[in-house]
Amino acid sequence: MSEIPAKATESEDPSDGAREEADGPRAEAAGALTADAGNTLAGGAVGGEEEMPAGDDLWQSSPPGSIYDYIKVASFSIGPDGLVDQWSLRAEQIFGIPAERAVGMDPIDAFIDPHLRDRGQRKMAEILDGREWTGVVPFRMPDSADGRRGQDGLAEVYVMPTRTQEGEKAAVCIVVDVRTLRSIETDLAASQAIFGQSPFGFLLIDPELRVRRANQRFASLFGGTPDDHRGKGVHDYLPRPEAERVAAILRRVLRTGDSITDMHVTGFLPDSDERRHWSINLYRVNSGSGRPIGIAWLGTDITARRDAAREAAAARRNLALLNEAGARIGNSLDLETTARELLDVVVPGFCDLATVDLYQGLLAGDETPPGLADGSAELRRVAFSSAVSDAPFAGTGTPVAVGAVHHYPFHSPCADVLRTARPQTVPGEEGGLVQSTLVIPMVAHDTVVGLAQFSRTKGSEPFGERDRDLAVELAARAAVCIDNARLYRREHERALILQRSLLPPGDPVASGLDIACRYLPGNASTGRPSEVGGDWFDVIELPGHRTALVVGDVMGRGLRAAVAMGELRTAVRTLALLDLEPAEVLSALDEIARGLGTPGGVQQATRAARRPREADLSEVYLATCVYAVYDSVTRRCTFANAGHLPPVLVEPGEPALMLDVPPGMPLGVGGEPFEEVEVELPEGALLALYTDGLVESRDHPLDEGLQAFVGALTDPSSPLEDVCDHVLNTLDSHHGEDDIALLMARVQGLPADSVGDWTLPREPRSVGRAREYARGQLLSWDMEPLVDTTELLVSELVTNALRYGEGEIRLRLLLDRTLVCEVWDAGLVQPRRRRARDTDEGGRGLQLVGLLSAAWGSRRTPRGKTVWFELPLPDGETGLTDPAEALLSLF
Repeated sequence: MSEIPAKATESEDPSDGAREEADGPRAEAAGALTADAGNTLAGGAVGGEEEMPAGDDLWQSSPPGSIYDYIKVASFSIGPDGLVDQWSLRAEQIFGIPAERAVGMDPIDAFIDPHLRDRGQRKMAEILDGREWTGVVPFRMPDSADGRRGQDGLAEVYVMPTRTQEGEKAAVCIVVDVRTLRSIETDLAASQAIFGQSPFGFLLIDPELRVRRANQRFASLFGGTPDDHRGKGVHDYLPRPEAERVAAILRRVLRTGDSITDMHVTGFLPDSDERRHWSINLYRVNSGSGRPIGIAWLGTDITARRDAAREAAAARRNLALLNEAGARIGNSLDLETTARELLDVVVPGFCDLATVDLYQGLLAGDETPPGLADGSAELRRVAFSSAVSDAPFAGTGTPVAVGAVHHYPFHSPCADVLRTARPQTVPGEEGGLVQSTLVIPMVAHDTVVGLAQFSRTKGSEPFGERDRDLAVELAARAAVCIDNARLYRREHERALILQRSLLPPGDPVASGLDIACRYLPGNASTGRPSEVGGDWFDVIELPGHRTALVVGDVMGRGLRAAVAMGELRTAVRTLALLDLEPAEVLSALDEIARGLGTPGGVQQATRAARRPREADLSEVYLATCVYAVYDSVTRRCTFANAGHLPPVLVEPGEPALMLDVPPGMPLGVGGEPFEEVEVELPEGALLALYTDGLVESRDHPLDEGLQAFVGALTDPSSPLEDVCDHVLNTLDSHHGEDDIALLMARVQGLPADSVGDWTLPREPRSVGRAREYARGQLLSWDMEPLVDTTELLVSELVTNALRYGEGEIRLRLLLDRTLVCEVWDAGLVQPRRRRARDTDEGGRGLQLVGLLSAAWGSRRTPRGKTVWFELPLPDGETGLTDPAEALLSLF
């Protein structure tokens, strides 16, 4: 046992020489334990098998960061009187008592609990008697100056007897804080468990960026044992560029102390070409004195997580692409527009280049074009899009321009896809720009309607199975929309053909009127397909050089509206031939319109109207119509209106005005009579009938459109064709929302010298007088070839008026494009043509009229009836029937 003087000089080291003095057995054990703990806590900087230094190096001072930074060791000495006579700085730190207060204190009374003091005094006596002692002693800090009780503690004490210079017995005490020591033992065990049992790769890296320690998990991934990795650097595990990046980050962490969380590192495992991804957390490890001694590396393999995240991102991208396709594809019923919408969705989000080819026969309306089954039928390139260049690009063959008609070779991949309706992935050509191309059939309702090609350039991610499935879904959606557009275009064209076939062919011609008309189907000017409407107009020649002008509009659109319009137009022409008054024509049309949506027709609709029921609005046909009858002799026009827009009249030198014609209810409503308005039209006046498509749109309300239309009719003397064009160009008639029908007529009354009008008394000699009037009038008109026929027919009609009619007889001859003869009387009985038997002496007069005239008939008048016949003018082309031959043919 070494002895030290009782009055040792005070050391400047806070440990007060404890490092040199702790050479007893207990100190050696404590030193070994704490050295191992210090090695672990220092992050491996001090651990491992270290060689013992030789020579004077053994006695050099340890640098900061030694074991004594972690455990609490102090020393003090006890004099012969049992009182403290020396107190180290470490003792001040452990017990919290300064030296000036501690020196002279009885350590038993100061630090030992009262019930243990007797035992402590006995131990102190034994120590001062020269006995060495070591043990664990509970102690209590002295009470503070303000009366607070001191804290309890536990110390391991090593007491060594000494002698003073005078030879008196004394002691030196070395104290270790047991609780701190036990905490170090617990931390060491926990550190070993965490480091060895961690499921993550754990490295301790020294300041030279070398591995000082690796756990078993890291070694199981990179091979060998944990000790095999000691001394290696990041360049031994990672590719050079990645290793340089990681090394720079390690230096920064070591320099700044800033931790790194979730740093992604990419590399390869030994004997594997599979790229792996790790998430690394880095933090600096400091010694007990705060000196940086290394870096802790905690890594976990996130390759599967990255793959799952990539798959999830791809799924989200595909879902977003499908959502975008659902929102953008099919907004138009135009084939080319729908194909371009598909390419707008896929380029550049899905591929770099894309094309769409559709069968030319299907576009032309042929349901089964030749070559459809084997893929050799002609196709038309309807759309192309590129994120690389603006020029058409051939992913699977020769470049094809948009709009060009072409076909693929029989053994080509594209032709095979068209035949089998199965997608294929075609690799790009060597030296070309395309990496690969997905060739996808466009299938709608189990029918291949075309082909879509999606190409990715070299350097892009190659197509996978998920990409193929997505391309098939996109192409299928677009194919259905394209097929719907194709079917709609077909139905639209058929309805348009039907509608045009029901309109008057060419430019209508009427007596006493100059006619011009325009018809524009919906969207005709915009180029977009749309459902046809039910607008129509008609010009019907009536007996007596009168003309019926009709404009109508069936509510609704599509083929049903066009068919309803055709039925109503046919009914109007039929009713017009009966020579009914305008109000009567509209009343009959109203009954017909109500019967259009009823399977039993008009009678069924009439019966159903008598009992209450819920109307099926889908089968209700409503229409508006204005019907006008113009008499070229009197220049009077009679109007009747069924819910239609009012006619517009422009008189010479006057502004245009809308005629006040009671609108009435639309056709198909029923229950309300229609009113008539008669207007005398001056010579040269302009009459306009139209539908609402001309004056109404979403952007322009009806009142504004009507005012604009009236304002556009400023010069009635201009040619009617020019007036029509001026109106259409002035108004916003190109919105394409509805059909437009415009009928314009300039009044050109029959000249007075073209009319012959006589009144005859009811007496037999009126027959001869009628022949004389007719002959004289025809000779004055230079119509001598018609004299004999006209005299014969006039005598027949006047004779019938005398025999079967009533009141005065009126004879009128009208010369225009044909010769019309009319015989008026006050009788209400209409003549009826019958076939006479061979033995009958009479009954052949009306048969003779039918044989010799171009047309004949009768109509009711407000004061009786009118019987008329019509003869063509002698123009050299139309031959006249010989009266003698006509008479002989009756027998």
